[in-house]
Amino acid sequence: MKHLGLHVLAELYGCTWETLDDLVRVKEIMVNAALTAGAEVRECVFHKFSPQGVSGVVVISESHLTIHTWPEFGYAAVDVFTCGEKVDPLKACYHLKNCFSAKQMTTKEFKRGLTPCSIPQVAVNL
Repeated sequence: MKHLGLHVLAELYGCTWETLDDLVRVKEIMVNAALTAGAEVRECVFHKFSPQGVSGVVVISESHLTIHTWPEFGYAAVDVFTCGEKVDPLKACYHLKNCFSAKQMTTKEFKRGLTPCSIPQVAVNL
């Protein structure tokens, strides 16, 4: 079975509080993670919570990267969903691990959009 995309869920532990709570820095790190993976960045939306934490999404031509941070726990939940074969979501995850100075990272990979190889791709107008 072929798949349309690869979705990687990453959990980053032992990250630096200051970085996880800095909206500008989190956005910069996420955009650079997308670029490091080979993606084409389209749009970004990030929000700073009070008293702490940042959530955001980087929309890429190939799908998206999202993050939710809990600075008080040194933790970030990340997902990187990419379509096609040009972008490597694990490269993005390792970039994030390094930039957030995570002491530990776990990842789970999911193949999305499983399709039988024998079925031709056809455009359908509804």
